[in-house]
Amino acid sequence: MASSAQSGGPSGGPAVPTVQRGIVKMVLSGCAIIVRGQPRGGPPPERQINLSNIRAGNLARRAAATQPDGKDTPDEPWAFPAREFLRKKLIGKEVCFTIENKTQQGREYGLIYLGKDTNGENIAESLVADGLAARREGVRANTPEQNRLAECEEQAKAAKKGMWSEGSGAHTIRDLKYTIENPRHFVDSHHQKPVNAIIEHVRDGSVVRALLLPDYYLVTVMLSGIKCPTFRREADGSETPEPFAAEAKFFTESRLLQRDVQIILESCHNQNILGTILHPNGNITELLLKEGFARCVDWSIAVYTRGAEKLRAAERFAKERRLRIWRDYVAPTANLDQKDKQFVAKVMQVLNADAIVVKLNSGDYKTIHLSSIRPPRLEGENTQDKNKKLRPLYDIPYMFEAREFLRKKLIGKKVNVTVDYIRPASPATETIPAFSERTCATVTIGGINIAEALVSKGLATVIRYRQDDDQRSSHYDELLAAEARAIKNGKGLHSKKEVPIHRVADISGDTQKAKQFLPFLQRAGRSEAVVEYVFSGSRLKLYLPKETCLITFLLAGIECPRGARNLPGLVQEGEPFSEEATLFTKELVLQREVWAHYEEQPVEEVMPVLEEKERSASYKPVFVTEITDDLHFYVQDVETGTQLEKLMENMRNDITSHPPVEGSYAPRRGDFCIAKFVDGEWYRARVEKVESPTKVHVFYIDYGNREILPPSRLGTLPPAFSTRALPAQATEYAFAFIQVPQDEDARTDAVDSVVRDIQNTQCLLNVEHLSAGCPHVTLQFADSKGDVGLGLVKEGLVMVEVRKEKQFQKVVRAMPRKPPAIASQGTGDRTSSQRGSGDPTTLLLLLGKDNGFGFVGFKKKKKKLITSQINWLRVWLRMQLQTRAESFPAPMPPCDRLKSAARPGMERVSPTFLPPPLSLPFQHAAPESRATSQCHLRARKHRATTPLPGCLESPQGLELAKCCPIQVSALGSPSLPSNRTREPRCRTAVQD
Repeated sequence: MASSAQSGGPSGGPAVPTVQRGIVKMVLSGCAIIVRGQPRGGPPPERQINLSNIRAGNLARRAAATQPDGKDTPDEPWAFPAREFLRKKLIGKEVCFTIENKTQQGREYGLIYLGKDTNGENIAESLVADGLAARREGVRANTPEQNRLAECEEQAKAAKKGMWSEGSGAHTIRDLKYTIENPRHFVDSHHQKPVNAIIEHVRDGSVVRALLLPDYYLVTVMLSGIKCPTFRREADGSETPEPFAAEAKFFTESRLLQRDVQIILESCHNQNILGTILHPNGNITELLLKEGFARCVDWSIAVYTRGAEKLRAAERFAKERRLRIWRDYVAPTANLDQKDKQFVAKVMQVLNADAIVVKLNSGDYKTIHLSSIRPPRLEGENTQDKNKKLRPLYDIPYMFEAREFLRKKLIGKKVNVTVDYIRPASPATETIPAFSERTCATVTIGGINIAEALVSKGLATVIRYRQDDDQRSSHYDELLAAEARAIKNGKGLHSKKEVPIHRVADISGDTQKAKQFLPFLQRAGRSEAVVEYVFSGSRLKLYLPKETCLITFLLAGIECPRGARNLPGLVQEGEPFSEEATLFTKELVLQREVWAHYEEQPVEEVMPVLEEKERSASYKPVFVTEITDDLHFYVQDVETGTQLEKLMENMRNDITSHPPVEGSYAPRRGDFCIAKFVDGEWYRARVEKVESPTKVHVFYIDYGNREILPPSRLGTLPPAFSTRALPAQATEYAFAFIQVPQDEDARTDAVDSVVRDIQNTQCLLNVEHLSAGCPHVTLQFADSKGDVGLGLVKEGLVMVEVRKEKQFQKVVRAMPRKPPAIASQGTGDRTSSQRGSGDPTTLLLLLGKDNGFGFVGFKKKKKKLITSQINWLRVWLRMQLQTRAESFPAPMPPCDRLKSAARPGMERVSPTFLPPPLSLPFQHAAPESRATSQCHLRARKHRATTPLPGCLESPQGLELAKCCPIQVSALGSPSLPSNRTREPRCRTAVQD
């Protein structure tokens, strides 16, 4: 407290009282005030000063709560006017005072002057002059001050002022009302209109005691929407202030205590009146927040009539500057960039009543949870139950309505997302399940807050937080207000009506029910539906609102790759491009309203074909590397052969210098890798299937063949040798204008013929037309220019495919329409590729798949084919061939069954027709032409063959007419052309 001492007069004279200065904080009565000093780093010191030589009436006092029998003391006459006289003259003003006397109890008496020195107005004289105070009796001192007081009192008496006026002064006694029977009714009766009041006491920064005028209600008012630090009362009765509690109290006292204000009574909470105090210099509520002396509270901010957003903005101002109670504040999104805090995204899916999936401009997907709201849930449901089972949204009251509200309003539309906070991941406990990290945000579309709209319709509730929990929506107050409106209007979850029930039949996993339900859907023809889920690109789950059922729906005419599936004890990996197909379908139809049409009709295969124009023959040289079992083949472009050789050489050098660590590579379906072939060399490959930890199916992308390998023979493909450096060299094609036989045996014959003719050879290729699987081409021999497909037709191994395109008619007509027949008897004037009438006594020597021998008899009318394996004939024939031929392979294993093309009219021959083993002579015959039907010793693992012509005759007259050249397997593997890289193929020699 500021003070200035004035020295005495001449030496030995009386001492002059010290003049001190201060600011009037409060007027206790008509003759007592409290002055304070200037604040320096905290609340300043205070002193109570009583006016000397005068007496004013005592103000009313309420009986102490500890004295049940005590009575309230009313005002004395003219006591309140005296107090008001001093309050209006002194509050907040600077005064100077001198202390004349100090009692043993510490009470100080003195003179008070308005202003900075004693030349100002004497407060005691002013009170006496207005008749609001009288000179204290018993004072007989003859001093200038006493003389002036006596003069003032005489003037007041003469003028009949104040207490000297006529009457008892009862009109100056207030009828104070300390309690209110019905505070809520009292608040509502004022209709939120400003009420004049005087702040009589400040308990803490946000709670005051106010005297409402003119009815003299003495009420406690809590500032709406905020809370300041308080003083905790200890067990011994002392008070311990919270951090910044004293500072907040002083801030309010210095601005409101005993000031004339206006109060808006806004609500009543637990008998406590909530209101807003308006001062001519500003709103104390907003000032406390802006200075960091208070924080917003959710339970009362909704009733703040001046705009809750102003309070949030003031609090945010203090948080950003870390003022006082926010000195350690860290924003929930402090670690986010601005572009991650606010962005525009497209809604792709509604996960729940409070969660959506959005697609960012970058193409990434992000799950967004609506801030500070809770979706509907079953009454009595334990949210902390770790083992609770998920229930369909149709079983939870108002969950379906909430989901539908979001779906209709948001799906496929762009929204504005403002991230409010990120809730960190929490581990699982014994009762609470684990939660992943959640991004909580405010989502708006067209200026409408989606969360607020949900809450206002009663389809969600607002989460209540701890007072110190700052992770909440930036529009939390609007959410609370919306919930209050929904409760008042009885909407949704707050309605007293019966809960809506949705009975939905889920037949998506029940085959029997689906079959029973299908005719009903077919009769309906076309039905409205909502796509609930996308299993794959062509497999969906639909919800039919009219039929109130869930069905599994397959797109007719197409089939997309299957995705990964979790099977018992096994995770089945997805097929290539399954995720892309599923994502494509999701973006198109997920949670959108569609029309479903149910018809069982033949699915027509649609194949893109070239435009109808003149057929163009542009043959290019290729190298055939692989023939598949369905008569497709893989070729390499001769022009890129040098590049492939160079890449393979560099890759093997790199692998030699940096060999892969065995077991370090984890194969995944669709990945490119390197695979170690049986020849010990590494080749580029692609993983097609992971059958087990020890079996991996790979496809050699430069050669077209497949193999099953252990992971130890696989490695990571170096980036320098990926398909970006050189695309896969093996290209798949199919023969044009021919029909692949459906019969397995007939198709095997055709494949064997193609393998013998073009495997590992250079040919000429021309693309004829495109197809859904691969391009269809014609293939010619490089030397003779003969058409490979035409040769297959002439041999009777395949049929001609009917093509209606005009440009292909010339090629199709040039092909024979009927395949040649097989000879039935040895007349010598027909080839073995011509059909005969068939003779039961005629035998045909055929060789089985595993190089065994069998005899087949012909009969016209019978269609059955039965083979008889004759091991002794095999042994005898090998002995004869070894004596007459230049070379022959090692002994061949017996065959299990005949693997030759079945011809109509074949039947089993009686063993009595078989010749003795040693009576069959061997004779050479001229080699047959390419078109002649041939029997082969099939060694499907050993593609190369060596021709050995021969003819057998029986002395009993049983004849094998013009037997075809017998081709036997050769040991080893053929060498490839020098300008191509060796093909990685499994070549295993025939073992004895």
